[in-house]
Amino acid sequence: MNIPTSTPSRRSRALVIGGSLGGLFTANLLRRIGWDVDVFERSAHDLDSRGGGIVLQPDVVEVFRRSGIDLASMNLGVQSTYRTVFRPDGSIQSKHYAPQVQTSWSLIYTTLRTAFGDAHYHQGRTLERVEQDRDAGTVTAHFTDGSAEVGDLLIGADGGNSSVRQLFWPEMRPRYAGYLAWRGLVPENEMPMPAREGLHGDFGFANNAGSHILGYLVPGENNDVREGHRLYNWVWYRVADAALLGEITTDRQGRQRGYSIPEGQLADRWKTHLLRDAEALLPLPFRSIVEATKEPFAQAIRDLASDHMVAGRVLILGDAAAIPRPHTAASTSKAAANALALVDALQATPNDVEGALQRWEPAQIHYGKYLETQGRQSGDYLLFKQPPATRIS
Repeated sequence: MNIPTSTPSRRSRALVIGGSLGGLFTANLLRRIGWDVDVFERSAHDLDSRGGGIVLQPDVVEVFRRSGIDLASMNLGVQSTYRTVFRPDGSIQSKHYAPQVQTSWSLIYTTLRTAFGDAHYHQGRTLERVEQDRDAGTVTAHFTDGSAEVGDLLIGADGGNSSVRQLFWPEMRPRYAGYLAWRGLVPENEMPMPAREGLHGDFGFANNAGSHILGYLVPGENNDVREGHRLYNWVWYRVADAALLGEITTDRQGRQRGYSIPEGQLADRWKTHLLRDAEALLPLPFRSIVEATKEPFAQAIRDLASDHMVAGRVLILGDAAAIPRPHTAASTSKAAANALALVDALQATPNDVEGALQRWEPAQIHYGKYLETQGRQSGDYLLFKQPPATRIS
């Protein structure tokens, strides 16, 4: 149990830049320890679930618990029973009992968003610059609409292309890893028979040259976990140089999307390309599920592990600070872990915000670098057959 060593003389205020998972983890936890919190999201629209499926990790559940969310009344995901690895010809290489819960970006987001409420969640607010007054112990966020907000702490939880990180540490940029993740979601009742017989209810994998695919069931529309109402989520990693990535991430209207292409925007020629590759590289169960996907989408795999996370009363966390490759299954849980450690540090010394941040930062940097190394070694072996060159510690 965390017991504050002193009581702050007034309620502190946090400005959270970014209204996705990392921002909502932090906002809900800070509110529970007595902070006033406002979240500023640059998108004017509700965020969607382009991320698809997520392996549920203990840190996420702990954020829910400490945010006051009634875990007993909700089902957090879908359990898989076995881990099954297929050879390219469709035969089973290995199958072992490994129960595990998979959830969805949408379920985590909507749960946290509901818990936080609407009154202090501001959409369509894009950060322009940040000022700090060390004497007053304040930080001011200036937005592109001309508005400004003053707080005791500013948290950059604004993702891999973080504006906060770019303002304070412009030299720290994500690096493209040389491959991308094709992704898709298929309604459970629309799974073709080969996929249903080979993949349904388990966590499936298959490898080939420059190819690694996995898949599992996740909650369906409106976070429905009832059988027959769920979605099959697949992720297919494929080698692609930077030029090819640029072509794939140019949408149907000819707009360059950078490092991802959302559902409904993939150009038709790349759907054809995907099906051709599936025929050549995937075992029948996975090939059939890719073929059944109406709107595949894609994201580049990138590496980032920041050397700094704190500047005075400004900090970055989640993907703004470190982007582990998806093979670690740790991107969402790392953001949750960053947020949990942050509120513990602030709660321990509520009248010494900057000291709390200085104590918080080193372990978080180390964790980000550890996951970056772990993910890079796993991905480079799976996609490029490069054996690990560095011991992870």
